[in-house]
Amino acid sequence: MPARIYKQSKPAGQSGLAGTRLWVFEYGQNAPRKQDALMGWTGSADTQSQLRLLFDTCEAAEAYAQREHIAYEVEKPTERLRRPKVYADNFAYTRVQNWTH
Repeated sequence: MPARIYKQSKPAGQSGLAGTRLWVFEYGQNAPRKQDALMGWTGSADTQSQLRLLFDTCEAAEAYAQREHIAYEVEKPTERLRRPKVYADNFAYTRVQNWTH
């Protein structure tokens, strides 16, 4: 399975953008996962699938993959749609919805 290079998305429960500027390099899974009979945990003998490398740019992550001869796929980030909100719009006469508390 090829490695994956992507830019981490913003957490849904947070308003900040911390941790979204770096590019993440994740190795693909090379060994199947097995479920432990006693505890029910899922594990694998593949330790590379546990690694996440962080890079400042996508080009740096691609250069690393090419230097180490690792097959990879790049997932381009989608542009965030920002809709500005104004507090005064809650009290506008042209408001479509009824005021509720």
